[in-house]
Amino acid sequence: MGYRGPLPKKAVDRVNTCVGVLRTSPRWGPLVRRHLTRITYTGRRSGRTFSTPVGYRRAGDVVTIGVRMPDAKSWWRNFTGDGAPLTLELDATDRTGHAVARRDAQGRVTVTVHLEDGEA
Repeated sequence: MGYRGPLPKKAVDRVNTCVGVLRTSPRWGPLVRRHLTRITYTGRRSGRTFSTPVGYRRAGDVVTIGVRMPDAKSWWRNFTGDGAPLTLELDATDRTGHAVARRDAQGRVTVTVHLEDGEA
């Protein structure tokens, strides 16, 4: 049975801080950034700006983010329906795109980001 319910904020903050340190490390950063990025987006209801590290895969101008334990997280819900804009850090540059979240029949959530034209 999968985890249900929100993750403790303190634990999430600690993990995100550690990931951030690894991403900016001169020694480990280049390796970590191949698989982890930071997304920044505006919350649909709150209007606040949020940033969080996520794992990703990239194929040209399409970035795919697999959401692990989606029922314990809420950030991806900002991209349901028609989706919403976000910013990703790729190749040490902030890139903008449009993200759409989908849940499949098995409950897995994938966020697909189409980078803006001219930035691929």
